[in-house]
Amino acid sequence: MQFRCRRDTPPLAAGMFGAGTLRSEMEPARRPRADPWSIDDGYFDAMGAWRATSESTHRAIVVAMGCDPDAPPPAWPAVIVVRAGATESIAASGDLAREDGTVITLDGRLPADLPLGYHELRGDAATTTRVIVVPPRCHLPDGFRIWGWAAQLYATRSRESWGIGDLADLRRLAHWSAGLGAGLILLNPLAAAAVTLPQQSSPYYSSTRRFRNPLYLRIEDVPGAAEATPDLAALATAGRALNDERRIDRDRIFTLKMQALEALWRRFPGSTEFERFRRECPGLHDFAVFCVLTEHHGSGWQRWPVEHRRPAAPGVRAFGEAHGDRVAFHEWLQWLIDRQLGAAGAELALMQDLPIGVDPDGADAWTWQDVLANGASVGAPPDRYVVAGQDWGLPPFVPHRLAGAGYEPFVHTVRAALRHAGGLRLDHVMGLFPLLWVPHGLRPADGAFVRYPADALLGIVALESVRAGAFIVGEDLGTVEEGVRERLAEQAILGYRVVWFEPNPPAHYPALALATVTTHDLPTIRGVWTGADARHQKAAGLAPNEAGLAEMRARLIAMTGVTPDTPLRDVVETTHRVLAEAPCAVVTATLDDALLVEERPNMPGTLEPTNWSVALPKPLEEIESDPTALAVARSFAARVH
Repeated sequence: MQFRCRRDTPPLAAGMFGAGTLRSEMEPARRPRADPWSIDDGYFDAMGAWRATSESTHRAIVVAMGCDPDAPPPAWPAVIVVRAGATESIAASGDLAREDGTVITLDGRLPADLPLGYHELRGDAATTTRVIVVPPRCHLPDGFRIWGWAAQLYATRSRESWGIGDLADLRRLAHWSAGLGAGLILLNPLAAAAVTLPQQSSPYYSSTRRFRNPLYLRIEDVPGAAEATPDLAALATAGRALNDERRIDRDRIFTLKMQALEALWRRFPGSTEFERFRRECPGLHDFAVFCVLTEHHGSGWQRWPVEHRRPAAPGVRAFGEAHGDRVAFHEWLQWLIDRQLGAAGAELALMQDLPIGVDPDGADAWTWQDVLANGASVGAPPDRYVVAGQDWGLPPFVPHRLAGAGYEPFVHTVRAALRHAGGLRLDHVMGLFPLLWVPHGLRPADGAFVRYPADALLGIVALESVRAGAFIVGEDLGTVEEGVRERLAEQAILGYRVVWFEPNPPAHYPALALATVTTHDLPTIRGVWTGADARHQKAAGLAPNEAGLAEMRARLIAMTGVTPDTPLRDVVETTHRVLAEAPCAVVTATLDDALLVEERPNMPGTLEPTNWSVALPKPLEEIESDPTALAVARSFAARVH
């Protein structure tokens, strides 16, 4: 594979993976064509209709890229992404600074044995070309076959929690799961929200994808907490009292935990480990300065004083120096999280979840404002379940600007997500291929697909995967181009197989996949079986696809052999026994299903106050002896022996 920051492959045929499977009966009469701006001229929607990109949409997207639609498209920067072993096919002259710091002089071609990594080629005319050498595929052990729980950590509380599941709860969940034969825990994104009230509840709308949320800290595990117990007692009592309500009060939790952490920071004597973390963690200082600026000015960096709107501005540097102690406090919080997360993953692989984007008012958008689109957001086209399409409000990377940054923002994002991880879920994997851009003010149906340099991005994912020793899963649900799944398979990236969408029983699923019953955006088994999900949708002001929900229920009956009046607990246990027959590398069960939960974690297309904010009905201490959870675990454990 070679890639020089051009569109890396011919435009792929636009197919539709409706309900998780390719609609092979739909043979498009044409293929989308991308222009020099990387904007496709149209796409086939979930119903098979061709939606052409309008001139107004095209112009709006070019403007969102920060470009003049009447000017020639910009030249793509020189970046070489090449597969290991194929380096000698690249003509190159000049000094090559390898990642390890050594410099060699080239006269003709890259060396055949150039190691994996990020290198710099310095040419004759003071030009520098980034050379990224990547492995042929992602990390995936031979005979890989494991199972695990999919858990929303915020919802997975113990009696010691302060109203929200924390990293000590994750450590306990991992220990219990390992004892049952599990090999992983798939988590919701743990990324940090803005340090303001109200606290953002959605883990998919975070301030950053590189740093994590202090709400997940177990206060009692912070250095110095044991000695400060008398001072923290009232805060701990108030925090644990929040466990009495299933609704998670993040604002109150944030207030209590920040008070406790500020008190412990004042007692912290410092440590060489913390200082090393500060030195070696890329972007940490800028992130911490952003947090303090947000505390000072409030959310919305675009409205801050001009001298504070850009991270490299002299005013930002002066502000950081003037507020050095508070900046160090936010760096310390990230060190604490890193320590506790490492401890939680010591016994069992943690599978992190990488969202498709970030809050436009957040830290990553401030840091990387020159490579993100201003005036458009990421979304999904209309489909059979969300007929209006979706606009997620997340600013996308501008392809040529991302390449101009040497893909550094993408590298750091993936690398941070893989820290202390045995696996990584790429949310909406189409973000590496064509991605729907919705210009501000337009409907998702009026958006257009912008094509990304897939070979380059997939190569970087493979490089970071191999270095971390972690497997990769691509969430390939919804509208997915023909050929994408095959490309993911070549890269050893697992796809998704969701029972609700698959016409065939699990025994027929492919091996290179993660199999599950549902996801955080889809109904639970109880919600489908009892009809409760349709009622919840109506209460939220939605018009549920009742025929689709009935189809899901019928699929359960056909797949498991249960009868329409089978008790819910038996339906859940039987469903997971059948799912355990899948030959997939990974199978997961949600704790929500194992505990017979009725509500989804999230109801897409709504601003329901319960979204991402409802705890599991039992604390961990009771989950560990729950009969249905144990029955699901026994079914799954049998598949790996």
